[in-house]
Amino acid sequence: MNKSRLEAFSDGLFAVVITIMVLELDAPSDATLASLVPLIPVFLSYVLSFIYGSIFWINHHHLLAATRRINSAVLWANLNFLFWLSLIPFFTSWVDENHISPVPVAAYGVSLFMVVASYRILELVLFKVHDADALLVRILRPGRREKVSMIAFLVAIPLAFVHSFVSLGIYVFVAAIWFMPERALERALARYDICDLKQN
Repeated sequence: MNKSRLEAFSDGLFAVVITIMVLELDAPSDATLASLVPLIPVFLSYVLSFIYGSIFWINHHHLLAATRRINSAVLWANLNFLFWLSLIPFFTSWVDENHISPVPVAAYGVSLFMVVASYRILELVLFKVHDADALLVRILRPGRREKVSMIAFLVAIPLAFVHSFVSLGIYVFVAAIWFMPERALERALARYDICDLKQN
């Protein structure tokens, strides 16, 4: 199977998710700077969700760049990941509409947990269609960031009912540890690109 359609479809959905999020930002009716102040929490939640969307687009890009083979299981695992990713705008809007209330903040954490969990499932399915010495298997098999992230979300979700801002702080922390893609994978891909250029 050719992975180009998988990449194109995934990139399209990432673009749609980010577009939907920005459409949730309603401009104030007043033409004053003061009218923007109430929108600051809404804007910050948009920024956080935009960062998460960008983070997973970059990591997904690197993951597929290292992928050499796909099958139907990979296609379904990728769709599962994209499904959970597509729910982020909904939960972002719910948090905004309810002024960072505990239930929406906890639900937002559940959605982020499922995005990371489904991303890990996609990795595991990809491992099965590659040899043990394949680049992505050798580098990504431990899944340390994924495991740390899921544990952090499991802590943050119930904490939302104690203090929502603590949970949001944990969500920011998880975003920070994902901000840079897996450096070993990025370096390896760069070496492969250089080798391809020399061969051509």
